[in-house]
Amino acid sequence: MTAFARRARASAGRLHPELSLVSYTLLGHLEERDGCRATDLAAHYALDKSTVSRQVAALERAGLIERRQDPEDHRVQVLHLTAAGRRILGRVTVSRRAAVGERLAEWSQEDLERFAEYLVRYNAWPGPPDDGG
Repeated sequence: MTAFARRARASAGRLHPELSLVSYTLLGHLEERDGCRATDLAAHYALDKSTVSRQVAALERAGLIERRQDPEDHRVQVLHLTAAGRRILGRVTVSRRAAVGERLAEWSQEDLERFAEYLVRYNAWPGPPDDGG
């Protein structure tokens, strides 16, 4: 697990050196949800609000996300990816898929199926509260 985490952090750093793996994860969540509030990010990932605030500030400075007023509640700011954020995230996705494909290229179909089952089982472990999506 440690080696996996190190590889993921190193890969993220090569794609956009100023951003952490956590930042990429947040970008992915924003894309998946088509935007959300910073408090939603904190709740989903069970992170302290100040941690999310620092990450959000870095993503804004990098021009990868922007704040928009919630059309239903003008007091609320919703975070959205910018065009640059979508491009960076797209490059990360392509790169990660290629790297995983390369590492698994020699695995048998049986091994791939077993691995997929184990990942589903591992990810089913109780984690942060489900936010409905």
